[in-house]
Amino acid sequence: MSDVTDDGEAPLLAAGLTWDRMAVGSAFRTSARTITETDLVNFVALGGFTEPLFYDAGHAKAGGYSGRLVPGGLVYMFAEGLVLQTNALHGTGLALVHLDFDIAEPTYVGDTLHVVVRTIESRPSSKPGRGVVTSRCSIRNQRGEEVAVYRPVRLIRGADFAETRA
Repeated sequence: MSDVTDDGEAPLLAAGLTWDRMAVGSAFRTSARTITETDLVNFVALGGFTEPLFYDAGHAKAGGYSGRLVPGGLVYMFAEGLVLQTNALHGTGLALVHLDFDIAEPTYVGDTLHVVVRTIESRPSSKPGRGVVTSRCSIRNQRGEEVAVYRPVRLIRGADFAETRA
């Protein structure tokens, strides 16, 4: 921990990366989280996912699935939450501009997910002090199998970002 700064404020504990520090090829891994039955039930109820695949184990089994199937939206939500918990974007993220999401394998209740994030493009934006960063986020289960991939394009503050006041 650091001491109080000259202006009497304690320093920010976690500061996100600026776009110019997100070099192409750089990567990090998140922590992991297990998807529980409660997570599935709450997500299905909250989102109105009234699809038998998600609430009828017999229906899912008849479709060839070996457990309680998890919607891709829940898989994405957990993955993005794990990325944000790293603080890599804390205070530097400005906007999610675009997103591609592909599912490779089913995810089940009881699976433990983590994300490997690799920067695949990083460039200045048309406005000064900002950059556009594209990542490849590989969502992997406890066996290291890639169950889904998403490619977010984000607007990120630069080291020279100047805040505007309304």
